[in-house]
Amino acid sequence: MSDKDWELFKQKLHVKSGINLNDYKPAQMQRRIGNMMSRHGAKGYLDFFGKIEANPKLYKEFIDFLTINVTEFFRTPEKFDELEKRVIPDLLKQSSKLTIWSAGCSIGAEPYSLAIMLNELTPYSKHRILATDLDVEMLAKAKLGVYTTNELKNIPPARLNKYFKQADGVVTIGDDIKARIDFQRHNLLVDKFESGFDLILCRNVVIYFTEEAKDGLYRRFFTALKPGGVLFVGGTEAILNFRDIGFQHYLPFFYRKPV
Repeated sequence: MSDKDWELFKQKLHVKSGINLNDYKPAQMQRRIGNMMSRHGAKGYLDFFGKIEANPKLYKEFIDFLTINVTEFFRTPEKFDELEKRVIPDLLKQSSKLTIWSAGCSIGAEPYSLAIMLNELTPYSKHRILATDLDVEMLAKAKLGVYTTNELKNIPPARLNKYFKQADGVVTIGDDIKARIDFQRHNLLVDKFESGFDLILCRNVVIYFTEEAKDGLYRRFFTALKPGGVLFVGGTEAILNFRDIGFQHYLPFFYRKPV
């Protein structure tokens, strides 16, 4: 498969989806896409593009595959424990009403986890939780709030009974928690950022981004945070140049903007 075909494939995909593969590590992307092409019998990048353009179901499968929509409630429970017992209480000392952004929220498990946590920490306060994702299909699932038992495996029975409705093998988030999330479509690499956030979560989103794309993204997160605000990243996504950006180390995988 030629470099010319790869470049043309990237251009066509950018026009169709808004996803710019130039911001992703080429070797990893070519390997991932190549595996999917082989499964669907594509003879090359342009043949594969023709297939996804002609088949909406395959296109959706490809976008899901590309954007790595794998998540669960309270993913990495020990980090959510730190969030609940240390990070959010510290942030509440600065402001009684928090503004939080779940960037790359996928099916909504992360922002709903935050809403549950905040309801227990501050039962009489209303906080703003913005939840964004590039994938409109995932956002639709998030707004629906219906989940599998595997996605709920980290939730203790008391919370499950309190915040979810269970009927006929289907588990749905309660309307009160659902109403606390502002879901919006957003491309982290292209669209403008809001500002004034106390906490930004961007976990397991940037795994295939280039170092340049990641650096630009983290600098924009820094600008979007309030002084004293915190960025929470995934367990394989430590920011090695956090000091150059302006962050202070707070806890492992938590970075704070100086006051």
